[in-house]
Amino acid sequence: MSQSRTCIKAGDHTLLGANPQGDGVNFALFSANAERVELCLFSEDGMHELERITLPEYTNEIWHGHVPGLKAGRLYGYRVHGRFDPENGHRFNPNKLLVDPYARELVGDINWGQAQFGYGLNEVEKDLSFDDTDSAPHMPKGRIVDPAAFDWQADTKPSIPWSKTIFYETHVKGFTQLHPDVPGDVRGTFEGLGHHEVIAYIKALGITSIELLPIHWFPDDAHLLEKGLKNYWGYNSLAFFAPAARYFGPKKMAGFCNMVRAFHEGGIEVILDVVYNHTAEGNELGPTLSFKGIDNFSYYRTLPGQARYYINDTGTGNTVNTSHPRVLQMVTDSLRYWAQSMHIDGFRFDLGTILGREPKGFDQRSGFFDAIGQDPVLSKLKLVGEPWDIGPGGYQVGGFPPGWAEWNDKYRDTIRDYWKDEDGTTQDFAARVLGSGDIYDLRGRRPWAGVNFITAHDGFTLNDLVSYNEKHNEANGDDNRDGHNDNRSFNYGVEGPTDDDAINAVRERQKRNFLATLFLSHGTPMLLAGDEFSRSQMGNNNGYCQDSDLSFVHWDNLPEGPGQLKQFTKRLIDLRQKHPIFRRENWRDGMKVSWLNPVGGVQTQEHWSDPGSTTIGLRLSKASGAAKDVNDVLVLFNPHDGLVHFKLPRARDGWVLMLTTADPCLVDQPIAGGEYCLSPRSLVLLRAG
Repeated sequence: MSQSRTCIKAGDHTLLGANPQGDGVNFALFSANAERVELCLFSEDGMHELERITLPEYTNEIWHGHVPGLKAGRLYGYRVHGRFDPENGHRFNPNKLLVDPYARELVGDINWGQAQFGYGLNEVEKDLSFDDTDSAPHMPKGRIVDPAAFDWQADTKPSIPWSKTIFYETHVKGFTQLHPDVPGDVRGTFEGLGHHEVIAYIKALGITSIELLPIHWFPDDAHLLEKGLKNYWGYNSLAFFAPAARYFGPKKMAGFCNMVRAFHEGGIEVILDVVYNHTAEGNELGPTLSFKGIDNFSYYRTLPGQARYYINDTGTGNTVNTSHPRVLQMVTDSLRYWAQSMHIDGFRFDLGTILGREPKGFDQRSGFFDAIGQDPVLSKLKLVGEPWDIGPGGYQVGGFPPGWAEWNDKYRDTIRDYWKDEDGTTQDFAARVLGSGDIYDLRGRRPWAGVNFITAHDGFTLNDLVSYNEKHNEANGDDNRDGHNDNRSFNYGVEGPTDDDAINAVRERQKRNFLATLFLSHGTPMLLAGDEFSRSQMGNNNGYCQDSDLSFVHWDNLPEGPGQLKQFTKRLIDLRQKHPIFRRENWRDGMKVSWLNPVGGVQTQEHWSDPGSTTIGLRLSKASGAAKDVNDVLVLFNPHDGLVHFKLPRARDGWVLMLTTADPCLVDQPIAGGEYCLSPRSLVLLRAG
């Protein structure tokens, strides 16, 4: 094995990663505390280390060098030399091959064993001991990629206005693995998701923006593989620039680009769920795969005065240190790469509160938020935060800065409670339906800042929300201890599937109630893929490890017809998109909002304070609008299990029924008289005639 090349040049320290340049490739790696960095070049199959090249220059804490003669396609990794001193936060071990944080493609998987751990098997010293096993044969390697190699042709981002945005959360593999119209060789891949039948379906539903569960490269955790399970969701990233090769089809990287371009041609945005809050390296007993061996003390937050241990605000063992300028640069460089080189339209940030943490806690003006807010590329994207983590002060719904949208779990919980007819929910329900102005109407934020959802990947599907009282996660191998217990679900008399027609009728009506509430609420709606046709996970509310039929979307024997849930969902989305009154853009747009009680009066404080008075009406009206727009509507909500007679307010030309969840086929019916009899557990939408 060659140890060095005399022809290696100094290169450019500002080009982080492995970048083809001129007659070779420029390599640059940040490490503030390393003593030496070796570039390792491998054979085409990744099994044989052919050369070790010491990077010759060190500038501004960047190790760098330019290797002439190299081209895109070569496999590489790093060995980083320095102190192995865990008690002071340093875990350098040159026996461990390390993944380049800027690698744009990884080849191979982790073959788990002792080799990936920087410490030995000493039960007394544990992570203070040193292991000299070479991990290279058991590690993935980076592939040098030319970002300009793909021809995007005339690809144009759809740039959907926030007020018209409808998110559709799904999983690359799970959405197409069982799809009968997707060719077998591309099912479960980026190419499969970009298939014209898939895009036609999503477009016909009315979706504007598909949100993909994590696609950054991630491993299958050893403890899951031992149970015969896998990391299905992907919330355990290792490489923030590299797509997960498990989703590659025959065209590999080009398949991802083709998928994005195909969605754009269909007028649909692509949003990535990204996990910059932690990595797959775990705590002090975790493996050494990349950051831990490159510069542990810089990349991770360690306990003050006890740098051997990690701050664990994520609950995953480690927390990425975005307070460090080079780590923050890595995150923003990654985001720009996906936005500019891969044409991504926006991002949803997992445990986003972490990114706003400084040493003294969450800060709305942290370095991360400031960097994003002033960036001419990133500030124009769709940015959605999951505004919580498990650290102190970690719940920050409403706490993100202007320009950001947030997952609104208060909406989820309140809407679930309301349709269970929980006492005392009416006033909070009213706030959520109107866009949660109590949370977001400040500093110029708009109603779209709240992302409304009933269900998401984490938790019950819509079908299971109305079919199970308890979670059923036995298949996860943890004795049903994992997953949420606070599901706010109800089975209406039988746990799981039933042949009881009456129970099934109530369940179907409740599904329609949830969906109608979601799409008639102000704010940005998010639909979980498959909820539009009652997809089930058989009561499993934590399918993170279920790379199986349990998590996959099933497309066979879907019920069709005008009264079916999918058609009802399409009608709701169509109404929302056609009539701006259902998707308010501005808190101060002149819209008149009135809350009414069943006896025909405006809600008083006495009514709001009555815990059992949950049947309520909402009138929205605008003085002007396009001739085709509906500008005066009345939405009646009845969560009770009995009939409620609702006295209607006056309308100049009477009222016309637009839809009712009691009968999805009943539409555009004039209402005779001044009263409407609300069916049990139903929602009614009326427009002024």
